[in-house]
Amino acid sequence: MLDSLITVTHVYKSVTDSSGTLTILRDIDFSLSAGETLAIVGASGSGKSTLLSLMAGLDTPTQGAVRVAGQDLFSLSEDQRAQVRAQHMGFVFQSFQLMANLTALENVMLPLELSGRSGIVATATAMLQRVGLGERLKHYPKVLSGGEQQRVALARAFVMKPPILLADEPTGSLDHATGETILNLMFELNQELGTTLVLVTHDERVAARCQRRLIIEAGQQIQAPENQDGRVVGQAR
Repeated sequence: MLDSLITVTHVYKSVTDSSGTLTILRDIDFSLSAGETLAIVGASGSGKSTLLSLMAGLDTPTQGAVRVAGQDLFSLSEDQRAQVRAQHMGFVFQSFQLMANLTALENVMLPLELSGRSGIVATATAMLQRVGLGERLKHYPKVLSGGEQQRVALARAFVMKPPILLADEPTGSLDHATGETILNLMFELNQELGTTLVLVTHDERVAARCQRRLIIEAGQQIQAPENQDGRVVGQAR
């Protein structure tokens, strides 16, 4: 077993308001090695997206720890967590989250520019060509289809060659054929770049393509079924 790239240790998440305390996640505990693919599955409202936000250090747990590349995210300042995300993570969202005032090429160039890379036009162009958008470089998001916008988002996420890609329902707003195309690209890039891929999904077909799965029910991790390689992520505590 390779050293863990991501370790989630006994994570709880609760929120309190005037009506009382709501527990969103309860004792989530698992780890992932470099290059592995994991599906986080469960019904809407089960806590999947909250768990992804905790893994990214975008939200803080009530209890427990998350380590990325050996660093305890919640022992760091927000600026330090942002630096970890910039160094280690790419993101793909159901809503695409492209910059409307930037072309496809400029959207993909943006993280390269922010990181001070050189040769950013050529690098971004090559990644857009890789996802089949070589002829759409100068188009703005509003004139791109949903599938094309998701390909731009995918290119933007992968252009930095992140060790980890976190994707929240990346095909949820796409038709079946377009969604399959996006999934194929994600898994091809996972293989080519060795990226650890974490997908939040309620779609069994999507989950079946991952090496491992974590099932969340009402905020609680349950026994995960064995899949092709016979491994499970963990058990309920």
